[in-house]
Amino acid sequence: MFYVYITTSMKNGTLYIGHTDDIVRRAWQHKTGAIPGFARKYKCRRLVWYSEFPTRYEAKTRERQMKNWKRAWKIELIEKENPGWRDLIEDEYPIGARHYRLSPQSRRMSGPKADEEDRKQLNQPQRVPHCEGKAPPYP
Repeated sequence: MFYVYITTSMKNGTLYIGHTDDIVRRAWQHKTGAIPGFARKYKCRRLVWYSEFPTRYEAKTRERQMKNWKRAWKIELIEKENPGWRDLIEDEYPIGARHYRLSPQSRRMSGPKADEEDRKQLNQPQRVPHCEGKAPPYP
């Protein structure tokens, strides 16, 4: 599944339109500013609208169309489906998207916010339970 989404800095603030194949991961990246660019520069951290598409081509086509829309049309679309401009990712994952499918390594790479326990885990070798004490199953 692929998604086209809109993030914003605040209600009626700066809008960013993008597409992705993992909406939760991408929302987390916006929320933490993990990827440099327009959205990080203008603090577009709140996911206020998204739509699903079966193919990447359809999602990318829709994204391009929406980027050419007038600002009023984009705001109307958000207001129709999310009148309070709530952060939709917080509705879906109340403890925060940062806890979804992210290893300590990926949290650490996002900035200096990694806690001491994450740093310790990064320095420990990863164990693969099915391989302990055995040779790898190569032909």
